[in-house]
Amino acid sequence: MQLRVVILALGIMTALLGAAMIPCWLLDLTDRNGDWPIFATSATTLLLFGGGLVILAGGHRQRTGAREAFLLTVLVWIVLPALAAIPFLGAGMSFTNAMFESISGLTTTGATVITNLDSQPRGLLLWRAILQWFGGIGIIVTAIAILPMLRVGGMQLFQLESSDVSGKFMPRIGEITAQTGMVYLFVSAACALTYLICGLSAFDAIAHSMTTVAAGGYSTHDASFGAFYGTPAPLAATFFMIIAGLPFSLLAMAMIHGRVRPLLTDPQPRLFLGLILGISVILFLLRMVEDHDLVFIDPIVGYGETLFNTVSVMTGTGYATATYDSWGEPAILVFLVTIFLGGCAGSAACGIKMFRLEISFRAVLAHAQQMMSPNRVVRVRYGGKVVDDNTLQSVMVFVFLYIATFMTAAILLSLTGLDPLTAISGSATSVSNVGPGLGPIIGPAGTFEPLSDRAKWICATAMLLGRLEFTAVFVLMTRRFWRG
Repeated sequence: MQLRVVILALGIMTALLGAAMIPCWLLDLTDRNGDWPIFATSATTLLLFGGGLVILAGGHRQRTGAREAFLLTVLVWIVLPALAAIPFLGAGMSFTNAMFESISGLTTTGATVITNLDSQPRGLLLWRAILQWFGGIGIIVTAIAILPMLRVGGMQLFQLESSDVSGKFMPRIGEITAQTGMVYLFVSAACALTYLICGLSAFDAIAHSMTTVAAGGYSTHDASFGAFYGTPAPLAATFFMIIAGLPFSLLAMAMIHGRVRPLLTDPQPRLFLGLILGISVILFLLRMVEDHDLVFIDPIVGYGETLFNTVSVMTGTGYATATYDSWGEPAILVFLVTIFLGGCAGSAACGIKMFRLEISFRAVLAHAQQMMSPNRVVRVRYGGKVVDDNTLQSVMVFVFLYIATFMTAAILLSLTGLDPLTAISGSATSVSNVGPGLGPIIGPAGTFEPLSDRAKWICATAMLLGRLEFTAVFVLMTRRFWRG
């Protein structure tokens, strides 16, 4: 195994993480906050350590393959959260809480253990936003450049031309990162400008734009987006959360190359937008049953609030403008199902993803037709093309691992003494990287702080598994991988 390319990539990522701490350092220094040395020391340490790894790896090119890609994918999501937790440790958080906050940030889950956000130093709040923004671009690049090459979870459907794992691994990632980064920066800047126009302060606009485009959900206020109730900001956030749930490769084609047709003809955006519309209407109707006055007072505002929270949960952003777990038990059940859905492949969103949902549904229909007509050959099609057996198997394995991980985490959480709703929703929201769960403890009005350390580590592990798309982790656990 060629480890130099893995060390080189880790060194670059570590140095970038250190550089990302500099704005937090300068902001705390400007605010005359006494915690600025935490970021100064952390940034300097990571820049030196990352630079040292780059020098150690050397500058000559090496052939790389799937084994190096698997190892790098897993190590990045283990090493970087540990390094990103340093400022939280310096701020006085326990090791468990610091790691939980860091993992939740980089995986763009958005679950938090920090209370009294309104009184926290702006440098620390900005660091949380930067972590999610940093993690968002990493998730998109991984989904576009790495997972298709590794044939993880059926992602080979989206394998780009020349995405060869033999010798072209790093150059291809560089090319994809550059194009995706341009789109990511543009959408982030547009989101921040829109928030400014909606009346948010410069700090809130920048921080929330980073966590919106990354589908992360970290806020600078305890009330989350409820702090901006009465402004057009929630409407703007709904639009940009939807953008975050769309395939960034197709957005790049449209914005950089002027090829809009793929975005319009791809089956994922259609299913994504259709589910958002259908689920939000169902939730609005259930809300009216629970609150009869809603339709008479202001149905437009009521539906807007329902749509915001639907998009937030489905994309895994995790913002909240209302305690939606108080809309009645049927609504809670709908939200619990919505947690699993996610966005499109190649987006910053979480969950099972649209293409897997459609392929799984079509596979069930094909199997039913095959049972009724045993001599009939029924093919599963997606986007007008036949899905080969390897891709179908990858999707089925992913769905199985997804459900198995969710059930295991839910059982383990229940064994820590949590009530059924908290355990089930805590597992679902962690595996799906959504953020808030359901119920009075970890619901939209609560935090994960009251949970025991054991429960927090269970949730953090589920977050990493969900973000790594499961298969990559289990491949590293096999003896054959290490034997080559």
